[in-house]
Amino acid sequence: MRNTSQRREQILQLLVKQGSVQVSDLVTLTGVSAVTIRTDLAQLELQGLATRNHGGATLIRTPPQEQSVRQRDSLNSGLKEAIGACAARLVQPGDNIIIDSGTTTVPLARHLLDHREVTVMTNGLNIAWELANAQGVEVMLTGGLLRKQSLSFHGAQAEACLNAYSFDTLFLGVDGLDLQFGLTTHHEAEASLNRKMVERARRVIVLSDASKFGRVSLHRIALLERVDVVITDAGISPEYRDGLQRLGIELLVAE
Repeated sequence: MRNTSQRREQILQLLVKQGSVQVSDLVTLTGVSAVTIRTDLAQLELQGLATRNHGGATLIRTPPQEQSVRQRDSLNSGLKEAIGACAARLVQPGDNIIIDSGTTTVPLARHLLDHREVTVMTNGLNIAWELANAQGVEVMLTGGLLRKQSLSFHGAQAEACLNAYSFDTLFLGVDGLDLQFGLTTHHEAEASLNRKMVERARRVIVLSDASKFGRVSLHRIALLERVDVVITDAGISPEYRDGLQRLGIELLVAE
């Protein structure tokens, strides 16, 4: 699976650079069969990133480039703060929750400082730091390998840790939210851990500013059918407002 993911990332990078690719060239480059390459291109087409043609594929949508935590911290900070405050109001005494790593979920952690009798599991080093002085919040880290780009833990150890628990709510940050393809992120291992988080939570709440709607990154976390609530800002388009409501997802617009 990892080789497949790495190969598709390589193909996508070539598409972004060149605008189009040929199956024969990709077979030479990667050393896999033409059938495998066509399957890869079909997956990129399914994600809305490319369209297949005779002998290859053409790029139709460029996926967003990943930025570091420091770069993302300053983007839409006011919107993220409002989203975090709205999310914190959904946390009740006695709740056991997961807070995913990310800059949209950090404000949620800050707004939990005065909460009581709450247990938080997180894979985010920055999330744990924010909650270090929250007297009424028990903090648990997944452990695992630290990815410095996102200050998040991932890997087999992190996923195994989650197997021992059941949570009331997952607060999930994403890199992309698309009505057809669902929730996506840039990094394969983070997507895998996020899928495990979704499995272990009874309720899934997505925190996303409206700029991420319509975006598709390479690695899917889950389809929108698994989402219970989306918290976003007033910039949400009518298309996504109506689309989420048609799927039966509760939409909260942070003020």
